[in-house]
Amino acid sequence: MHIAVIGDIHGFWDGADTDYFNQSGYDAMLFVGDLPRLTGGFDVARELSRLRKPAWLIPGNHDGCTTLQLLSEIKGWSTLCRLGARGMTARVDKLREALGPVRLCGYEQFELADDLGLIVARPHAMGPDRFYYQAAMQRRYGVDSFAASTQKMNALIDAAPKNLIFLAHNGPAGLGNTAQSIWGCDFSPHFGDFGDPDLAASITHAQATGHQVLAVVGGHMHLRSKNGQRRSAALRREQTLYVNAAEVARIRSGGERRHHVALNLRDNQASAKTVWVDAGGKLVEKTPLS
Repeated sequence: MHIAVIGDIHGFWDGADTDYFNQSGYDAMLFVGDLPRLTGGFDVARELSRLRKPAWLIPGNHDGCTTLQLLSEIKGWSTLCRLGARGMTARVDKLREALGPVRLCGYEQFELADDLGLIVARPHAMGPDRFYYQAAMQRRYGVDSFAASTQKMNALIDAAPKNLIFLAHNGPAGLGNTAQSIWGCDFSPHFGDFGDPDLAASITHAQATGHQVLAVVGGHMHLRSKNGQRRSAALRREQTLYVNAAEVARIRSGGERRHHVALNLRDNQASAKTVWVDAGGKLVEKTPLS
């Protein structure tokens, strides 16, 4: 398969992007979430609904929340977090409706091809220091901890085909603890590895139960780090390719540079390239990853 992976959009998507992917040779598209600049994102969702390729989108920590709810989650204001959770299910459902044929999903498994499954991980992931959106996750999924999240993903894996791709918002723990690591922390010195422990545990479970994890794709930790350096966009561990697609902003140079990652699956192996095209869909730059 030939799959386009789109990192955190944060408002940077327009009709030229939709037209390009509709005319492209990709078999499918994976979106790692965070549609709006801050909150909302319904204009982006409506534009994405024009896509004619099979597409899956996992909600990020900016999707389906209000500005006050997002701030409350960041600050750990538990009472306001619980109040914000009351309307989050309805907001996510409105986003799902606006996306049309693009599947908005979390904790789900899909078959992409013969003996190839897609595991969609925990939605609204925001980091490992605490279980963010706990009240909202409990309401929607009956999950209120990393342990419960791992258990829910493992059940999907046990029923999945042998070969797997994971779609996540944030990446898994265990891939480096520096600011330049693929999911390392760049905004607080006492954090190192900022990957999700439940996702890492489920990947380990998949491998231990005879599955081959070909690729894990995510975003959240922007490739332009806050200290002015860049974090790694890809890493290979044994047979698994990990890709952070969060090139923010993904549209630059007045619209003449538009980013995505091309993920190729062949002979039970994954490879990827960073791709930049212009507003007319002409290739500007292509760089192999890992």
